[in-house]
Amino acid sequence: MKIIFSLTALQILIASDLVIQKSLQASGWYCSLVNNSSCTNPPNFVNCTDSSNTSCNVYSCNQTSTGCSCMVGLYNCTNNTNTNCQYNTPDLCSCKTATYSCSCLSELGNQDLTSVSPEHVMDIVGQIINISENFKIPSDLAENYLKALDSAQMRISEMSSNISDLAANGNTMLKAYDVLVSALVEPTNNLSYKNYSYNSTEIRVLAIGPNLTTETIPSVQTKTAQMDIDIRKFAQSSRRAAVSFISYGSMEDILKADFFKTSDKNTNKTMMSSVISATLYNSTGKLLDPVNFTLKHIKELNNTGNPFCVYWNITEWVVEGCSLVKTYSNYTVCSCGHLSTFALIMQFGSPPTENDLLEKVNLVAVIVGLVFLSLALLTFAFCRWKPGVNNVARINLCISLLLAHLLFLLTQSFLDPIKHYNVVCAVISGALHFFFLSCFVWMFIEAVLLFIRVKNLSQISSRQRAVLSSRFLIVIGYVIAFVIVGVSVGLVPEGYGSDKCWIKQERGFIWSFLGPVCFILAINTIIFISIIIILNSTLKKLNAEVSRMKQTKIMVFKTLAQCVILGCPWILGFFTVNNQMMEILFLILNSQQGTFIFIIHCVLNNEVRQQYGKWMRGFFFRDEPKTIKESKTEKETVD
Repeated sequence: MKIIFSLTALQILIASDLVIQKSLQASGWYCSLVNNSSCTNPPNFVNCTDSSNTSCNVYSCNQTSTGCSCMVGLYNCTNNTNTNCQYNTPDLCSCKTATYSCSCLSELGNQDLTSVSPEHVMDIVGQIINISENFKIPSDLAENYLKALDSAQMRISEMSSNISDLAANGNTMLKAYDVLVSALVEPTNNLSYKNYSYNSTEIRVLAIGPNLTTETIPSVQTKTAQMDIDIRKFAQSSRRAAVSFISYGSMEDILKADFFKTSDKNTNKTMMSSVISATLYNSTGKLLDPVNFTLKHIKELNNTGNPFCVYWNITEWVVEGCSLVKTYSNYTVCSCGHLSTFALIMQFGSPPTENDLLEKVNLVAVIVGLVFLSLALLTFAFCRWKPGVNNVARINLCISLLLAHLLFLLTQSFLDPIKHYNVVCAVISGALHFFFLSCFVWMFIEAVLLFIRVKNLSQISSRQRAVLSSRFLIVIGYVIAFVIVGVSVGLVPEGYGSDKCWIKQERGFIWSFLGPVCFILAINTIIFISIIIILNSTLKKLNAEVSRMKQTKIMVFKTLAQCVILGCPWILGFFTVNNQMMEILFLILNSQQGTFIFIIHCVLNNEVRQQYGKWMRGFFFRDEPKTIKESKTEKETVD
């Protein structure tokens, strides 16, 4: 039995032994599915010219796992030398070995697709992507393909498949739409705004040219969504720019809400809007300001749910880079720092909410830590120290901690207005990255200096001396952090500026921070254990020297307290997931590094306490105010 399908350029004959065969001549082009089920093209495949004729109907076939993928249509050459040849109006067909049947793209928009397998449909859709690599699709052909793609979208949304297949099919559909819509973007001298509406898809293409005269740019909107963007900001030296906006009618059934992963597994999620896509053309500029999208609700809003503005990231819906501006009864306004594919998802059950207790603990702890960091810096600045005491690491550790915690506190306090400005948010996250890395480098330097000091303690006759100069320590402390941040910016410039104005987690970029931190914590832990072993050995050797033993015991106490100063409690961060008590302990200990620095190196230092006492007596007994340095100078003069 033979079935004849009508194509734009020729008739395709489907028989029991041949899927596609050229009927014009025996030596023509064909796709064969006989015996070994292989796709073949004769050696003279592109030679379709004879004498004065420079066009013919040809087939271009490629082997697939289930049969053939073929491009069929009118093939034109500018001359009879087989140069500058290309398809004029190619059709795309998928053929199956098992059923000896073909389906072609031109038919998808004109027939009932319930009898066409989803695999057939996706094979044809995939060919749109392939053909675009070697063939510039004209706008009129793109419109015909889009009609077929619209029907294919509805067919795929109805198919029952596992979650991974849906993600793959969704990505293929999005890529095919992107290829075809880009063919609709044509240069203009003034302003062009085109509308394309199909059964389940609406497409808008806005373009401007160098002779733009109007100050009012039309709003880019469909029946279910709207995008607020001023594309004049993206016009290059040619003063041209264009943007496309697509609202899919059935894509929410392909890229389902189940692809939105949250930490709480006991929640239900549902799509609250149509899926939309936005793409910018003729511009290499990045978004300096976020773009607002207004998404109409496709279901009744439930006040018990928690809405999320999300974008599609290959295999899942993610929140990074998007934030919810305002939700109304019928629509929601989302703000995103990039153009991609977006949707609104509602989560029900136990939506993640900010913990008030953690927020209060964090606020109080950070403020207390900042106060003691300031006191420690004032002490280091105005007190006189013995020549052998090296406070360079402690001073710079205090400075880095103070700047990091202060910037972090201000950022979280004003997060809502800041996060809508991508550049500002990215700069802040980069600065936080630098300051916190500097903190850890200075913790490492302090650990090394402490180890050297304890090592000298075991050799009573030797003098303690500064092994490294202050300038060299400062270079190490800041240059390492600067290099790490610089390399991170160079490799992944879009890695900064999450919705919390911190490092994004896409592509494992968070390891640009966690990697160095884990390395330093491991080294500091080893150094700390070595110090304990050395001190234990020293105590055993100094039984006869009571005074020296007393000093050593004080050193042991200070060394144990150094556990916090060296950042060891940061290890608790790996155990805070779903453990509120551990998270509170983590916040308190790591925000109080300045407090421990002040206690260990200032309050418990006898000479510093004496200078504090003189200063306090002068203040309370109304003596002539003197600085601590002046008091110390007077004492030395009298002595």
